[in-house]
Amino acid sequence: MPTGAKLARRVRRLPIVALVLACALLPASAFGMSRGRGASDLSPRLAELAKPSLRSAPEPLQAAKLSLAAEGPGSLLREGNRVLVDVRFDHGVAASLDALRAAGAKIVDVSRRYQTVTAAVVPAELRRLVRVARVDGVTEVLTPMVFGTGNAGPLTSVTTPCFGAATSEGDEQLRAAQARSEFEVDGSGVTVGVLSDSFDQATLSADGSEPIASHAAEDVESGDLPGPGNPCGHETPVDVVEDYEPGPEEPEPADEGRAMAQIVHDLAPGASLAFATAFKGELSFAENVERLAAPSPAGADAKVIADDVSYFEEPFFQEGPVGVAVSNVTASGVAYFSSAGNNNLFEGSREIASWEAPEFRDSGNCPPSLVTLSEEIEEAEGPGTGLHPSHCMDFNPESGVDRTFGITVASGATLIADLQWAEPWEGVNTDIDTFLLNSKGQVIGGSIEDNVGGSKRPFELVGWENESGAQAEVQLVINRYSGIANPPLKFALLENGGGVTATQKSIGSDVAGPTIFGHNGGEYAMSIGAIRYSTTAAPEKFSSRGPVTHYFGPVEGTSPAPKLGSPQVLSKPDLVTTDGGASTFFASCMSGVWRFFGTSAAAPHAAAVAALEREAKPAESVANVEKAQREAAVEVGTFPPQAVGSGLLDAVGALEQLGVTPSSPGTVPSPPPSPVSCPPEPTPEPSPAPGPTPVPAPIVNSTANRALRTFFRLRPPKLIRTRLGRAKAVFVFGANESDVTFVCRIDGGLFRPCPTRLVMRFKPGRHSVRAVARDAAGNADKTPAVYRFRVERID
Repeated sequence: MPTGAKLARRVRRLPIVALVLACALLPASAFGMSRGRGASDLSPRLAELAKPSLRSAPEPLQAAKLSLAAEGPGSLLREGNRVLVDVRFDHGVAASLDALRAAGAKIVDVSRRYQTVTAAVVPAELRRLVRVARVDGVTEVLTPMVFGTGNAGPLTSVTTPCFGAATSEGDEQLRAAQARSEFEVDGSGVTVGVLSDSFDQATLSADGSEPIASHAAEDVESGDLPGPGNPCGHETPVDVVEDYEPGPEEPEPADEGRAMAQIVHDLAPGASLAFATAFKGELSFAENVERLAAPSPAGADAKVIADDVSYFEEPFFQEGPVGVAVSNVTASGVAYFSSAGNNNLFEGSREIASWEAPEFRDSGNCPPSLVTLSEEIEEAEGPGTGLHPSHCMDFNPESGVDRTFGITVASGATLIADLQWAEPWEGVNTDIDTFLLNSKGQVIGGSIEDNVGGSKRPFELVGWENESGAQAEVQLVINRYSGIANPPLKFALLENGGGVTATQKSIGSDVAGPTIFGHNGGEYAMSIGAIRYSTTAAPEKFSSRGPVTHYFGPVEGTSPAPKLGSPQVLSKPDLVTTDGGASTFFASCMSGVWRFFGTSAAAPHAAAVAALEREAKPAESVANVEKAQREAAVEVGTFPPQAVGSGLLDAVGALEQLGVTPSSPGTVPSPPPSPVSCPPEPTPEPSPAPGPTPVPAPIVNSTANRALRTFFRLRPPKLIRTRLGRAKAVFVFGANESDVTFVCRIDGGLFRPCPTRLVMRFKPGRHSVRAVARDAAGNADKTPAVYRFRVERID
């Protein structure tokens, strides 16, 4: 590539390709995708966001223009009207804080190890950051993933002494109750730390339909958390090291961390608990790992830690900052448990959630639409500003050439594709871009980060929402912009278990399926998959699978890590444990019980068993505590290690593996009381005009040999006018089968369990509600019911 082209690549500032389908009808030149001014500049996305035309636009439009999710994982992480960014320095980060504040930045976290400040900045002031001395680059922080589901209902039961209002069935499934009884352990003397979104900040249920069922104080009163007034005498309150407090205009968190803490308290009620948020950026997450493990008074002195968070940029091919923090705390004697993720996908029996090639295969050309777009950019902006689309990936490892990879996206779903390649952070020599094309071959999304001179990370992420009324196939394209290396590369479809229904088949040496990555699959973390509370036969279909391969040493600072002598293949997950256990507030209402699903629920179950082990053997090494869990695990059918690790965790077996002698063998523990009941869904009353119009239910004659279908029994008008800040909207969902549950997606959020009757308040603007029915066998409607409407404020 000519020198001028390389220089132009280092200095891109112009807009990223637009995302929405409507924009796909515009000429390619209307998107504007080219380069800006230098390694110490804003990332392409932030440069675009800083422009007056976009920073004043509604957030969904901003997301579309930036090829990101509008809300939830993969969206811009915000703090009120500010966005979170990482400001990297070549040196002197501590001495630069006053200058950053003077430039309008609110300091969120400072990492001397990585010479990076995480800051919250108003988009109009982003350009001021790059004028601060020694700034080496500014990149956006994306909202991370959490691997649980949530809902809420009123707390209706009264606790039985020494049991909370809701006890996870994992207490019996993993034989933790029996272990407490036989070995006379309950976690006393051990502190378990939890990292997630928030602890006690939510005011509404996870779907936003009603007030949250309980807060931390009520959980203490009911015996579901420790603290003063706990009816079982567990008086030590949860040590909240740092909580996540959203701004007034931000979506509030779901208190998933509190739901995880409830699980630990169910299985290890004598353990002390601590919480720290992982939602203030990746480097803050890493520091909070070490804060939880640090001795008091500076830290919580945790000897066991569990988390359920992943940042999209965490590296696939080496340990990142969070993984380094995990290795540091495990070296100091802390057992660490991380959720494996909810990103596994199936097309029939075929796993399709990722694709990996052993090397970049240069096809020598690119699809015509990329060539045309690049020519239009260079004509408008000058030579060297285009995409240089001449080195696109060949997805066919055998004979023939295939420059696109087909992905089928369900109606209403958001596709999030995370592309990475095997080069170390801070030592990237190959600049790779990724694009999405529609069925007509037009560019509808893209990511063109300056990997070599800008972010210095081998990472590109593209998001696209299918707003059509039917599933749509898009084509993913990977172009090597600069560099001559052909590193291994991989993209993962991080969909939280749904949204992508099919992909192009991998052949030859290419691999499809594994989605465990980052610290969740690190060498020093126990990676925990999920198995439903009611079975021992199979893991949850969404539970992410391994293995994980590392090519480089860990990210220790601002210098590139050395290449390993040979690739390190890590068998992940390590174990599977319970999900879907009973909770007081954070779950879906199934058969009258609130239940907490996802690998987010699995990780704290394993951590609680580790607390029992650590009480029984306080001096035992972390390696032996974890080894005991693996060696005692029970096989799960014929599933391979990449699906279930060593198998289902067995608390009694783990203690026996450590050589602990039962104090009272054969004791049968008392069963917990019935869990908190969900209120029955009320029968909707007809709404008077001009309110919501009932939608007639279809006539159902038989469900035999017929696909599950979701529809709206009740929905609001297409235009809702209100004099208030928000307008109330009522939805009632239906299906052509009985005994179904529903998951919903509100605007750009995640699919989450929701009640049959959903009541929410929406702020002015355009909105969408998507619903999917699931039957008792776990089958889901592959085509969500979608309804779009608008709220307009009137004076």
